[in-house]
Amino acid sequence: MVNESKILMKSRKMNNVSGAGKTKVLLLFSGGLDSRIALKVLQEQSGLDVEMVFFVLPFGGGCCNNFDCVFNYSQTEGVKLHVIDLTKKKFLKEYLDIVREPKHGFGTGMNPCKDCKILMLRHAKKLGEEIGAEVIATGEVLSQRPMSQLKHQLDLTERMSGLVGKLLRPLSAKLLKLTDAEKSGLLDRNKLLDISGRQRKRQMELATKYKIKYPDSGGGCLLCEKDYCKKLKDLFMNDSFGREIKFEDIKLLNVGRHFRFKGKVVLGRDKEENKVLEFLGEKLGYNVEVSKIPGPSAIFEDKKNLKLVNELMVAYSKGSGIKGREKFKSMRI
Repeated sequence: MVNESKILMKSRKMNNVSGAGKTKVLLLFSGGLDSRIALKVLQEQSGLDVEMVFFVLPFGGGCCNNFDCVFNYSQTEGVKLHVIDLTKKKFLKEYLDIVREPKHGFGTGMNPCKDCKILMLRHAKKLGEEIGAEVIATGEVLSQRPMSQLKHQLDLTERMSGLVGKLLRPLSAKLLKLTDAEKSGLLDRNKLLDISGRQRKRQMELATKYKIKYPDSGGGCLLCEKDYCKKLKDLFMNDSFGREIKFEDIKLLNVGRHFRFKGKVVLGRDKEENKVLEFLGEKLGYNVEVSKIPGPSAIFEDKKNLKLVNELMVAYSKGSGIKGREKFKSMRI
């Protein structure tokens, strides 16, 4: 049997040797343009050993939610990548707790931006202590996001995450207070940037300078989407009592048409979605019903709803008109 603890100890010793005499920096890396530029800015400083950490988030939120893309970039740049998966067990529960009751409020939907950032920074702080990082860095830009990146909000996340003096924002550092590493001369402030605001002209120019390829900034956090939030609130109100919410519950919210009548019923909208629905239904212990005519598959919690489920499947099958669906309108989540 392989002794994982010995391998981990050996890996840490090797890391210490390779970074001997250098200041270790841990960069929160989303995969988007800002975090890629932040990496380049840090790499231009002599005497730094930069490692990156990527967070897998339950509801998305990064510019690049594709792990393969992030991993490939870390390999291209020759930078060690750590992954913290917040969709797993106790991490998921911890994340859902802040979505239910964020200490610092919601954004436009159910997005707890400040609490989310604080949570990630706390995990980064812990990882930083394990790998010997003296600086935690992010790709944040001053005033880019009104919910979490105004100056007083940046100060708040720094304070609440226990990283006062240790948290560096390379893209806006010249507009912010000095970090401990800058004060001690470990970082050259002159090589840091002074970007501010929502315009991305400077970032585009730097992308050209550094020859950076980056993903589109589309996508984002599902917690900002009104329809998605309705289904999440329904999950919190009904499904969370008596059992632990799983990541498959979260994934299910983005699939199919959702209804509630003495239990949840979900219908697929096309052939591919039917397959996903059937898979998730089995994982979560739902009852699964496959249509005998061209139409949606259904998963449902309460077996007593079988008659209703069959009526829904007929109403939403191919060839059925809008009129046949009217009676189910009040049940739609």
